[in-house]
Amino acid sequence: MKKTKKLKLIDDRACYSLHEFYNVNCEKKTCKNWIDYTDGKNCVIIASKTGPKTLQEIGKIYNLTRMRICQIEKNIYQKVKTVLQD
Repeated sequence: MKKTKKLKLIDDRACYSLHEFYNVNCEKKTCKNWIDYTDGKNCVIIASKTGPKTLQEIGKIYNLTRMRICQIEKNIYQKVKTVLQD
């Protein structure tokens, strides 16, 4: 009976919260939140919780250059601006 309750608890929690709670890296590479970044437990959700990051730090997480992150950021701002104007 206890085993069922424990499984129920796990089923009700998002996988990233389990990785945070047990302090283990995610191994599920098919997850949409998986990134190859062990400092963030291989999870983009956990990595983003550690506070503001520089373009260089974000580039390191995604294995991109600082300049490419800057380009992506500008593109996102432009899209948001366009949506807000409509």
